[in-house]
Amino acid sequence: MELEDKISGLEKTIAMLRMALEGAIQTLTIATEVRDPYTAGHQRRVTDLAISIGQEMGLAENVVAGIRMAGLIHDIGKLAVPAEILSKPSKINDLEFQLVKTHPEVGYDILKNIDFPWPVADIVLQHHERMNGSGYPRKLKRPDILIEARIINVADVVEAMASYRPYRPSLGIEKSLEQISRNRGILYDDEVVDACLRLFRENRFKF
Repeated sequence: MELEDKISGLEKTIAMLRMALEGAIQTLTIATEVRDPYTAGHQRRVTDLAISIGQEMGLAENVVAGIRMAGLIHDIGKLAVPAEILSKPSKINDLEFQLVKTHPEVGYDILKNIDFPWPVADIVLQHHERMNGSGYPRKLKRPDILIEARIINVADVVEAMASYRPYRPSLGIEKSLEQISRNRGILYDDEVVDACLRLFRENRFKF
């Protein structure tokens, strides 16, 4: 077999594997959102914003690809949270919130043995950590939180506040941006916040 044929065959195999991985990720995304219809589309919207933030920050293409993959399944751990809590039409209580807070670790456990070309499981684990160590589940601080997780964290907060939830109406995009701006460098990475604010203020992104 000619070398060119071998290379062509390898490229086709890689393309097929990539398509299979994409399909598996889409299935996981759908499975998560079927159980939580009120946030259907949440992971996709968070991913779209996170990708735009990564690109705005000038991150390498491969890093942005990892952000995309992790973003699409960042809430996969909610499969372990009772559906009645996820769709509760009133504010959840402290015990219920403790159950919700397990979802990053559950997501990590689901994903940790998949050989992604990016640190997807760690990104999912860290996407609710805060710069000052007040996040969860491991109370990590700025140096220990992956940049991909910092980006998904900000995108997650902005999307969640701007969207309708069963226990409250949408707070609007301006309130979302005020929240990340006010906590810039405290809860949220300052460079990530700045990139996000530019995208919205310059009308280069909208949900």
